[in-house]
Amino acid sequence: MDALLSALSMLAAPDALLAVVAGTLVGIIIGALPGLGSLLAITMALPLTFVLGQGASVALLLGIYCGSVYGGSLSAILINTPGTPQSAATVLDGYPMARRGEAGLALGWATTASAFGGILATVILAVASPLLARIGLKFGPVEYFALGVFALTCIVTVSRDNLAKGLMAGLIGLFVAVVGQDPVTGYLRYDFEVFDLSAGIGLVPFLVGLFALSEVFWRAAERVNGSVPVIRSAFRCPSLAELRRRFSMLLKSSLIGTWIGTLPGVGASSASMISYAEAKRSSPNRDKFGTGEPDGLIASEAANNAVTSGAMVPTLSLGVPGDPITAVMLGALVLQGVTPGPRLFLDNQELVLFIFLMLFVANICMFFGGWLMSPLFSRILRLPEPLLMAAVVVLVAAGTYSINGNPFDLLVVLLAGIGGFLLRYNGFPLAPMVIGFVLSPMIEQSLRQGLLMNRGSFLGFFASPIASGLFLITALFLLWPLLSRLRKRVFSSATVKE
Repeated sequence: MDALLSALSMLAAPDALLAVVAGTLVGIIIGALPGLGSLLAITMALPLTFVLGQGASVALLLGIYCGSVYGGSLSAILINTPGTPQSAATVLDGYPMARRGEAGLALGWATTASAFGGILATVILAVASPLLARIGLKFGPVEYFALGVFALTCIVTVSRDNLAKGLMAGLIGLFVAVVGQDPVTGYLRYDFEVFDLSAGIGLVPFLVGLFALSEVFWRAAERVNGSVPVIRSAFRCPSLAELRRRFSMLLKSSLIGTWIGTLPGVGASSASMISYAEAKRSSPNRDKFGTGEPDGLIASEAANNAVTSGAMVPTLSLGVPGDPITAVMLGALVLQGVTPGPRLFLDNQELVLFIFLMLFVANICMFFGGWLMSPLFSRILRLPEPLLMAAVVVLVAAGTYSINGNPFDLLVVLLAGIGGFLLRYNGFPLAPMVIGFVLSPMIEQSLRQGLLMNRGSFLGFFASPIASGLFLITALFLLWPLLSRLRKRVFSSATVKE
């Protein structure tokens, strides 16, 4: 009880409340600007932690973290550009909703799902963080590989209109991701003696080029043909009836994001893809995915914002960052005199409770901040089409260049934009390419490490109960359409005989 009262007194401090509100709003703005992202936002705020107190520093960083992950959905919905890599799956259904005149509802669903996922994950974190940390430790390379293989099955589900082209796009994404150093041996692959390729293709330049620049080219082609879509939006929260109807999707996606967040090194980008794959498998509206289905938007946003809380589990309980962003936050905590690890819950219990409470407050601020700021972002769509597209190009170029200060990233954006436009023109879906690109590093590294652990034998992968269960679920998922057709054929044959 004394620890809770101390945490509440830290929470009530004016500097802490001001820091979390300011951090959340700044995070939303930075997250909405294509190419910047959560990591850059938190890194920019690190110097402020030297002049702020412990409580205000933690509040500022948590607010920026939550706000920036959500902010990426704004540009994903409005201009078909994921502001952060965590919002890559949001584009798949968010932008189609906007194009058919439901941008306001799409923003409402993204805001609601983000806040719900973050709050639920925070509650789970407060209750079960030690247990979740122990479960996360059970995941090794073999289990990560099985999880990645399961996530890849969503390439099949989002490519039902043209499975061959979808699989080809997914393979292209997998191939592009392996350019650079081998994660095990360090040898260079497919660098074509270009020094800049030795570090691989960056996720942000690839994504913003594939979606944002290809969209600019696509809009230009439509203008030539005399058909320019006009997106009108007015922020609208979903009704209570709509929330009740889709509550199970909100809950499941939030739980997936929380669980993925507790696994060190996976991150919100993979979590949103895995959640999207599961939603595509189980949603009653699965056939509408990719055309503007709210369930797809909910799956992505609830999961990636639940990761923000889930990733704090290994960070606090084990001192192991859940993703690169929490790695920076881990350093900030150490600078504040906090030593994350198993004894943190015993030696500094009031700070742990303060972090839980501040995550809760940050997600509430994120909801109201999104509600207030989404209409401001949507007003950019009132600009004339050429000005809007020019602004997108400038933002993409400035945001991408600011990450590494490397002109080669701009070339990647240009080539990805041209490639994305050509693929769209020829009827290839972009979603499988993104899925393959995002999941490829995790799958390759865990596969190589798993083979080393099992002396080159793949049979050793089935010795893990967790991996075997994931492989079984993947097989059932892939074979289910065939089994359903066989069952219907047998049933119809039996009916005819009768």
